[in-house]
Amino acid sequence: MTTTTTATRPRPPFDPELEAALTLIREQMPVTFTPELIPAMRSGFAGEAVLAEIAERGLVVRDVTIAGHAGDDIVVSVIERPGRTGTGPGIFHTHGGGMIIGDRWLGVPMFFDLIEQQNAVVVTVEYRLAPEFPDPYPVEDCYAGLAWTGANLEELGIDADRLIIAGGSAGGGLAAGTALLARDRSGPALAGQLLICPMIDDRDLTVSTEQIDGVGVWDRGSNLTGWNALLGDRRGTDDVSIYAAPARATDLSGLPPAYIDCGSAEVFRDEDVAYASRIWAAGGEAELHVWNGGFHGFDMMAPHAAVSRASVAARMNWVARILGV
Repeated sequence: MTTTTTATRPRPPFDPELEAALTLIREQMPVTFTPELIPAMRSGFAGEAVLAEIAERGLVVRDVTIAGHAGDDIVVSVIERPGRTGTGPGIFHTHGGGMIIGDRWLGVPMFFDLIEQQNAVVVTVEYRLAPEFPDPYPVEDCYAGLAWTGANLEELGIDADRLIIAGGSAGGGLAAGTALLARDRSGPALAGQLLICPMIDDRDLTVSTEQIDGVGVWDRGSNLTGWNALLGDRRGTDDVSIYAAPARATDLSGLPPAYIDCGSAEVFRDEDVAYASRIWAAGGEAELHVWNGGFHGFDMMAPHAAVSRASVAARMNWVARILGV
């Protein structure tokens, strides 16, 4: 499959190792995801591989049905090591997938070492996807999962002062939105928010969205597909909640410490940098990393690359510091 570059601005170059990986990626997925591709995209994101890794590591999983948005049933999965006793850190996880694809297993392997080595517990939520379930379903489902976690800390064996929220891409945006909801609804308390290349701005007005158009991974057209599915005709208007698109929040005070990362050659770069800057402007804590030459999701798609290894190490170093492990 050939790549057609339609970007209207010059863009930062891809890291050479990552650019080589893009050749293989292009053989497996299109540059731009359109609404017609959503069913096919979903079929490629089953969680069997992650469940197989969980089984191989000997971890324990249990599914719990809880009340999501509007009282409907949704599922959260609790992952821990067998025979676990005592208390430890907790990670509430919101998966990526552009608001339209993915499942609760996407992204959780990054926490397996914490589960094994630091007695951590991961709770990952199966929020409902757009366009069938548009805003506010996804973020409210995520908040419902976080609220359930916060109400069951003792039973889960999670230290009340060591619970963080974490997500990548759309999951990063949902984590940011859920953290805002937790602030505005007075809990549950969070020790940190891990926002991995978060999808937080529906307005399509940044320089980076113009640069990454018809090139890379999750380009401008794909991003518009995701936001249009979530928001419909409200996208880009004044009728969009800060919880759906956290970049719209005018008050970023009172939030837990944030870790925000992204690539220099991805759509989300400018909105993510701006979010960190506005947290600082509000007197908050944010650690920001912009990885030179990174396309969206580069660390997952090209884990062998030096920049990928560096990004994962920096991310997990922050998690260790926040959780005190």
